[in-house]
Amino acid sequence: MEKLLIICMLLISVLVATSQSQTDPETFLRCLVREGSNPQVFISDVTFIPSNSSFTTVLRRRIPNLRFDKPTTPKPIAIITPTTWSHISPVLACARLFPVQVRIRSGGHDFEGLSYTSTAPFFLIDLLNFKSVDVNLTEGTAWVDTGATLGELYYKIAEKSNVLGFPAGLCTTLGVGGHISGGRYGTMMRKYGLSVDNVVGSRIIDSNGNTYFDRMSMGEELFWAVRGGGAASFGIVMGYKIRLVPVPEKVTVFSVGKTVGEGAVDLIMKWQNFSHSTDRNLFVKLTLTLVNGAKPGEKKVLATFIGMNLGGFDKTLNVMNRDFPELKLKKTDCTEMRWIDSVLFWAGYPIGTPTSVLLNPTVTKKLFMKRKSDYVKRPVSRTGLGLILKKLVEVEKVEMNWNPYGGRMGEIPSSRTPFPHRGGNLFNIEYIIDWSEAGDVVEKDRLVRANEMYKFMTPYVSSNPREAFLNYRDIDIGSSGNSTYEEGKIYGAKYFKDNFERLVDIKTKFDEINFWRNEQSIPVRK
Repeated sequence: MEKLLIICMLLISVLVATSQSQTDPETFLRCLVREGSNPQVFISDVTFIPSNSSFTTVLRRRIPNLRFDKPTTPKPIAIITPTTWSHISPVLACARLFPVQVRIRSGGHDFEGLSYTSTAPFFLIDLLNFKSVDVNLTEGTAWVDTGATLGELYYKIAEKSNVLGFPAGLCTTLGVGGHISGGRYGTMMRKYGLSVDNVVGSRIIDSNGNTYFDRMSMGEELFWAVRGGGAASFGIVMGYKIRLVPVPEKVTVFSVGKTVGEGAVDLIMKWQNFSHSTDRNLFVKLTLTLVNGAKPGEKKVLATFIGMNLGGFDKTLNVMNRDFPELKLKKTDCTEMRWIDSVLFWAGYPIGTPTSVLLNPTVTKKLFMKRKSDYVKRPVSRTGLGLILKKLVEVEKVEMNWNPYGGRMGEIPSSRTPFPHRGGNLFNIEYIIDWSEAGDVVEKDRLVRANEMYKFMTPYVSSNPREAFLNYRDIDIGSSGNSTYEEGKIYGAKYFKDNFERLVDIKTKFDEINFWRNEQSIPVRK
């Protein structure tokens, strides 16, 4: 019995030692050198381990959220920055040999940092070198690599045509890979739907290093999954072929802000009925922020109506005066511009900023950030709205974006792509909590405020499940520490509703060993 105990203890010590060596950066690098066809490339150009002087710089250059840029944030054992797709296969070969997880980063805008952090040992594949954009005017399409930013994509489209665009997001430093694979939206969604509704092709690499070069080779099921289901659960998406959409030579943008004392409540009540039912060329977003009141220390809510119409002054004023006359929009509130210049307007750049700024993939002002999301299916009552505005003042530090649906969004079936939030939704809510002060005490305070506002909103938003938007990643709604189906269903039903089960079936078929996983990935069915 004593001998058996000694043997068991020896075996355990060997297993622990083996596990430690397997996750050692130097050991991992030696594996890459052994597996790669050009070992020198992996040593000098592509791979960075913590002992490299450039490791921290490479890791931080695409971390816009300071919550995950701390000394205590878990770091990868290695960062791989491939310059050709042939570099991927040996990396995955080593990943299959070691007990480490893989993180894939295109732009780094995951609000919970899941594209570059992990609670388990991991390495990072950073796709920043893959940013080609090839616009085909004859087809009215473009191929865009997954590491390109939306700004780079928009710039390249406008470089070729001033009457074509793409219905994607507002943040120009977002990586295309995460943006499209999560089903993100933009100001033209009421006209053309989401980015994923305008994807016609893709390429993906599986865990064995096999490449599926087009929609036909990957099959319709996998193609369906990577358009809104979170591609990092299925493989490494190399890029997307997108369908460009017509835009007029001139669009019109405007921004009008009103406080409660200036009639904001009446305007918001009207906005709830107008914004989702008006002309689909028109997108009017509502932001709720706090501003200083007349008395020292007093705060009040500012409701800002920010809009864009696919047309000039006259068309814009005609529609607004017909459907939302209460706002009393004037020509002096409006600015006519090219679609590409509206991209800069929505990104917060001053009017007149050169479009070349879109080629800068770097976030200029990094903040600590937290996001949460909701969907609203029936108008909030006047009483409820008053309580919400009062709560915003009470909680402070929390802002809201209310993004209208309707139009094309209400026509596309909820099962067309994994993104299920279609007909029946009036608008989406984004809870915005940004701060610049460092420290655990401040962070805890902001997160408590965010959860307090989110809890308060329960009676006014969707339920069973309380729906959420994948690209406003929120680890509070559930996480999968053990990668089980039961854990995954908690957050999966909120992000994907009935589409979750189909995603699980596809995941189980194409990644049976659950190689591609993170704290909110699609689980396999066991």
